[in-house]
Amino acid sequence: MKIAILALAFAVPVFAQTPMPVIPPSGHVHTPDVDLAYWVYGEPHPGVTPVFAVNGGPGLSHIYMVQNDTWLRISTHRQVIFYDQRGDGASPLKNSAASQSMDTQVADLDAVRDHLHFNTIDLCGDSFGGLLVIAYAAAHPEHVHKLIISDGLPSRKAIVHLFPQVYPDKMEAFAAANASVHASPEEAAKQGLLDHFRMLFYDEQKRDHYLANVQDIGFSPATGSAVNKAIADLDLMPALPKFNFPVLVITGRYDMNVAPLTAWRMYKAIPGAKFEVFEKSGHLPSYEEPDKYVKVIDDFLGHD
Repeated sequence: MKIAILALAFAVPVFAQTPMPVIPPSGHVHTPDVDLAYWVYGEPHPGVTPVFAVNGGPGLSHIYMVQNDTWLRISTHRQVIFYDQRGDGASPLKNSAASQSMDTQVADLDAVRDHLHFNTIDLCGDSFGGLLVIAYAAAHPEHVHKLIISDGLPSRKAIVHLFPQVYPDKMEAFAAANASVHASPEEAAKQGLLDHFRMLFYDEQKRDHYLANVQDIGFSPATGSAVNKAIADLDLMPALPKFNFPVLVITGRYDMNVAPLTAWRMYKAIPGAKFEVFEKSGHLPSYEEPDKYVKVIDDFLGHD
């Protein structure tokens, strides 16, 4: 069954640091807990596997991943699918008591895959999305063609997190500034997220450009807190040696949020995996080195 394809105006030049067009969802997948919004970019190509770009957070929508044209360019060779995770962005919960366990996250991703009638898919998980795609691949290897873990992690405990060592001055300044403002818990959480983003980049100009242009990225502090609580003890390192499909592990050389050692340990644990370092990037190489990112993704996924 063919799915409806979003028509995009490719005749209009879209520059590397220009956000992708804001468009309505291509559709929704209805579940008892949530109506999952998804977006499909690009035309189907015979024999070419679609790729799901799974965002991080937790508690964020996919919008932070489309602040340049990286994925639009990738969609010229294959279909690219985004979706907002339960409780985030355009996928608000219908059941406020719904579980936020990793099992439910995996079930949601599989529901979108099934709804779109894809038997096998490629996956690219960014940051927390890396954990989610690892969990999906462990649960449903029969549906995974190729897997990309982009500045991701196999567990919360496995993160090598360097902010306190590298940004002690900024962290103290952020804390002092936030303490002097009488903000609601939700406002404080959103300010904390903004402060967090200020430490994610290698290039200051690209950081400032990103923050000047990004608008609402669909942050739900309550969802983020619930997911973090649900996955606190989850450890997927033991699953990695069992992967028998192609895997690419990506890291930014100056990623202080999920340091390269985390990526290196995953790479060493996965038989036959490939490892790619972006030398002029922090936590968002798709934004800081977009040309290389597009090439690396296209080369790894191939054209079947």
